[in-house]
Amino acid sequence: MRLKDTGLSAQELKDIVNKYMVETYKRFDFIAQRAEGMYLYDENDTPYLDFYGGIAVNSCGNRNPKVEAAIIDQVKDIIHTFNYPYTVPQALLAKKICETVGLDKIFYQNSGTESNECMIKMARKYGTDNYGPNRYHIVTALNGFHGRTYGSLSATGQPDSMIHKGFEPILPGFSYAKFNDLEDFKSKVTDDTIAILIEPVQAEGGVYAATPEFMTGLRKLCDEKGMLLLLDEVQTGWSRTGSIMAFMDYGIKPDAISMAKAMGGGMPIGACVATKEVASAFQAGSHGATYGGNAVACAAALASITEILDNDLAKNALEVGQYMKETLSKLPHVTDVRGKGLLIGVEYDQPIANEVKWGCFDRKALITAIGNNINRMVPPLIATKENVDQLAKIMKEAIEDATK
Repeated sequence: MRLKDTGLSAQELKDIVNKYMVETYKRFDFIAQRAEGMYLYDENDTPYLDFYGGIAVNSCGNRNPKVEAAIIDQVKDIIHTFNYPYTVPQALLAKKICETVGLDKIFYQNSGTESNECMIKMARKYGTDNYGPNRYHIVTALNGFHGRTYGSLSATGQPDSMIHKGFEPILPGFSYAKFNDLEDFKSKVTDDTIAILIEPVQAEGGVYAATPEFMTGLRKLCDEKGMLLLLDEVQTGWSRTGSIMAFMDYGIKPDAISMAKAMGGGMPIGACVATKEVASAFQAGSHGATYGGNAVACAAALASITEILDNDLAKNALEVGQYMKETLSKLPHVTDVRGKGLLIGVEYDQPIANEVKWGCFDRKALITAIGNNINRMVPPLIATKENVDQLAKIMKEAIEDATK
């Protein structure tokens, strides 16, 4: 729907939002009216260079034509049904995902946080079914982020943040250890620990990638202690880091992973994918999701994943991501550029990240900030080196303004 079709002015539309919506976001002051490729367009058809990617969602490009066509085609047949009949999109997507990631069983959800909630429940039930009622403890990483439902919020290792503040008491059964510190994780494991849950790259936590030694060490620790290794691939999955799934870059195999974001190409969908043994913890009545596996969302996801794989966007993420690191590291006041593939964090020698974010917005480029001295970029995986050059020019101007 376009603004001109409503009979409202831009300000009148914003006034409606301010009056009726619970606002927990600091809005960019424009109306996103259409999107294509690497750009969002406002109500005046002004293009904005998109290094936000819908927060790592629109990986094969904004409004990818094949994803759009799959949605339209599916809507003509069925939009939604309950999960008792078989549907074609569910079945084909399940096969595609399980065979691609090398795990056995999938449970569809609506989002990343729900996918983590599902994975936590599956691990706990697996533990209590197989080892007794106290085997439900899970160790996660400090500064990790797993979502905002109560289970995923409780797994999120940010106890002093706004994510937890006012929502205590959190659910029991979680401990937090330092990311990339194998010895600290070992110290938090007890006889009641059933799983370790981490992100391969802490995206919201400052864009820190797991080291190979840490990841292989966790796999070995889990094997020795009869624990499960759970990986949150909500943001890193589907070629974002330069591998189809980030865990593949480490030469290990997890017991279960969560996914969402890029999976749906813009439609709300997520999943928990697990080995057959771990998935067997769920029987009829163990878990459910009314919209999980929605026909339109599954059709979009099948098209999105196919586009990502057929166009080898993992390779593009590696090549353009490396160029982006090299280019942005030359900007003034930058002390570190880190990440994997096209999940990039830029750190400064002073707290200017928010000023840089808004300065980029004023110059029609979209990035985000973590705290006040890290900017993060998660663009569509179709980004080119020319797009990176455009962004670098804009960021340089924004940094210079912020440090005057």
